[in-house]
Order: sequence, then structure tokens, then C-alpha cells
Amino acid sequence: MIGSNPQPHLLFLLVLMVGLFTCLVQSMRFDLQTGVTRCIAEDIKKNSMTIGNYSIVNPNEGQPLPSDHTISVQVSTHGGSANHHLATHVQSGQFAFVAHQSGDYLVCFFGDKTHDSQATLSIDFVWKTGVAAKDWSKIAKKSHIDRMQLEVQILQETAMSIKEEISYLHERGVEMLDFNSTTNSRMLWLSFVSFLICFSVAGLQLWHLKTFFKKNKIL
Repeated sequence: MIGSNPQPHLLFLLVLMVGLFTCLVQSMRFDLQTGVTRCIAEDIKKNSMTIGNYSIVNPNEGQPLPSDHTISVQVSTHGGSANHHLATHVQSGQFAFVAHQSGDYLVCFFGDKTHDSQATLSIDFVWKTGVAAKDWSKIAKKSHIDRMQLEVQILQETAMSIKEEISYLHERGVEMLDFNSTTNSRMLWLSFVSFLICFSVAGLQLWHLKTFFKKNKIL
């Protein structure tokens, strides 16, 4: 019976939770040359929480990072219509905001160039969205809930997040189908107009040749 041995089911839920959280966290490390800009895009749905942490990796452990090794970071919507974070000449930082609209959000890193010499910086960047962006330890302390209740709440919110994500993807799919249908209709009309123009030009050419031959008594 389920009530007599809950451990296997709890283990399954925990494994499922870990698997789901893996899809919600984007962690990466990349190289950035001074004077070069690199942007990373993420499709975020409306009202989703997102947080990011970035830092320059120190190649020499135990020694301070050179003061001229700095970056500038900007977080904005696609097209730059709204800025959510801007930091200049820093070695590390973080950002957090709630998306007010669905779409692509850009995080752009710029390697500050202070001298003529070229340097390559290694950037460590972690980007979390949705359920993974919440600080569950603080939530547990505020709500005074135990570990089991917290795990159930995390799973519930994860399931809701997946449901919202599926609905969002479905809406985007419908929009894409409508766009493809409109494009196909326009291409059909364009093909018809092109054929009509070509047919009319061919008819005018035949009429001109026939008139020319008759005028010169060739026919």
C-alpha cells in the first residue's frame, strides 16, 4: 500500500524535482576578450522571476585579480526597449527582476579595454528562471514549514511552471502557424501576380512581333 512505504515515492519525487530543476538553470563558463561583446539570449515568459550571477574567474588562486580585468554587463529586452541591469567596470555582480512581458531577454558582456594589450577573461555565469530562481530557504523560514511540506510546495510550483510553459509554447506555436499561413497566402498571391505579369509581357511581345512582321510584309 502507498501509506505503508512512502520512501520509494518520495525518492521518485525528489529525482523528478532534480531533473526538472536542471532544465531551469543555465550555468556556463566562457572566454571573453577585451574589447569584445558577447550576448546571451533567453526566452522568458511574462511574470517569471529571473536571477543571474556573474564573475571573472581568477586564473591565479591565492592572488588578487588584476584591477584592470573588468567587464561591463547589460540586461535588456530584445531590441533594447527596456534595461533591467547595467554594471560598468566590475569584476562580479548579480541581477534579479520579474519579466513584465514574454519574449527574448539579452545579457551582454563587454570586456573593458583599459590598455593597448589584449587579454582573455574567463567568465562564470549562472542564470536561473522560474521556480529555480526562488530562494526556497527564505520561503521556508518565513512560512514556518518543514522539509516535507517545502518539497511538496516546490514540486507543486514546478508542475505549475511546466504547465504555464507548455501553454506559452502552445500559444507561440499557434502564432507561428498563423504567421506561416499568412506568409503562404501572400506568396501564393505574389506567384499569381508574377505569372500574370509574365503572361501579359509575353502577349505584348507576340503582338509587337506580329505587328512588326505585318508592317514589313514579312508575313
